Amino acid sequence: MSHCANTEIADLTALEMLRRFRSGTLSPVEAAEAALERIHRHNNQVNAYCLVDEETTLRAARLSEQRYRHLQPQGLIDGVPVAIKDVFLTRGWPNLKGSKTVDPNGPWEHDAPAVAALRRHGLVPAGKTTTPELGWKGVTDCPCYGVTGNPHDPTKTAGGSSGGSAAAVVLGMGPLSLGTDAGGSIRIPAGFSGLVGHKPTQGRVPIWPASPFGQLAHPGPMTWTVEDAALLMDVIAESDPRDPTLPPDNCSYLQAIEGGVRGLRIAFSPNLGYVDVDPEIARAVAAAAQTMEALGAQVDEIDPGFSDPRQAFDLLFFGGAANALRSIPEEKHNVMDPALVEAVNSVKDATMLDYMQAMNERAALTEQMSLFHQRYDLLLTPTLPIPAFSAGLEVPEGWHDHRWPSWTPFTYPFNMTGQPACSVPCGFTSDGLPIGVQMVGPRHADGLVLRAAHTYQQAEPLTDRRPT
Repeated sequence: MSHCANTEIADLTALEMLRRFRSGTLSPVEAAEAALERIHRHNNQVNAYCLVDEETTLRAARLSEQRYRHLQPQGLIDGVPVAIKDVFLTRGWPNLKGSKTVDPNGPWEHDAPAVAALRRHGLVPAGKTTTPELGWKGVTDCPCYGVTGNPHDPTKTAGGSSGGSAAAVVLGMGPLSLGTDAGGSIRIPAGFSGLVGHKPTQGRVPIWPASPFGQLAHPGPMTWTVEDAALLMDVIAESDPRDPTLPPDNCSYLQAIEGGVRGLRIAFSPNLGYVDVDPEIARAVAAAAQTMEALGAQVDEIDPGFSDPRQAFDLLFFGGAANALRSIPEEKHNVMDPALVEAVNSVKDATMLDYMQAMNERAALTEQMSLFHQRYDLLLTPTLPIPAFSAGLEVPEGWHDHRWPSWTPFTYPFNMTGQPACSVPCGFTSDGLPIGVQMVGPRHADGLVLRAAHTYQQAEPLTDRRPT
């Protein structure tokens, strides 16, 4: 196959691949080879994948090719290469979670619910993508894998903790990827790297084993288009008895994204009332709000009215990490990310009553946002207040705070409330770094959030946003 053909195939969306599989103008083997070629070409620069197993990838692609040949495709994404973040159990592949404390020999006999659902729908696994240790921070680097660079500028961070999954999609190493989000870990890399990242309603996508971060954690899709995100949601939102948090949704997200935004009531909050936002980002997000108004939505500039829940979030999030470290022998802590150990130590003196107070703050914030959405269908904010900064750092140079939540104030509140939230590209800085706009809906309104995001992306497709 020619280099040119590989390049074109690797840039297709999942839905475009599926149309060509069905028409016989493209085979799943060609799609897998194109993704693997991109991995060979780019992975050394950005470190998106920590595990590539070409034999397994191509074997799955050949089986898919046979199913199409017999006109019997299996499920919704048969033959499409999928990148899997290395926090998801994936049968036959190590699940190290970026940690040297995990024995790579396994045994690795189980699939996480999202991976099991993908297998039911014809999974072609492209590999495992990089994550910081235990997925603990908003950038992607760890002692196990090293640093993951931004696909637009590898000297900058791709964001995290799903940074590898983001870089993989942007560079054509697979059109679909799985991420997880306990404080922004899908939306942060989506915003920094220039792709779509959807954090579903808490519990909408089953998770097993339970995340160290408890109900803050949400698995979700990271894709080039909102259409592909909706397609992937149709697969991974299938119920699983190992996490019966929510009953089956019995809806098609791919169908739900049609219909536009005319008549929707959208609250545009440029800074939640307390965040300092980079001027270039503020302008791009304000322009996105104007686009939504031009598309027929009623847009009011108004803040949701809560104060920064950072202190409660830190206790819930880092308390979860501290609990996870209790199962790792202390003599192994010296091979872990030192910043993770330091962050965990910062909450070790917290009491059960401190934790209960943080849970009460979370409940109050959830109630406040639920009432807010009685007046507004959606909330629109920047995804991040700053553009991507130097790779390998937890916070920008000279930053006022040494922990990552200090620069993610738009993402973690909605992990606490469990609301669906989607980051969509809305432009670039003068340095060519992506900017994201976040659309947040009431709990269980994933279809509405994806419909608004899809409508915006159709109006502002940013078709030239792939790195050259």
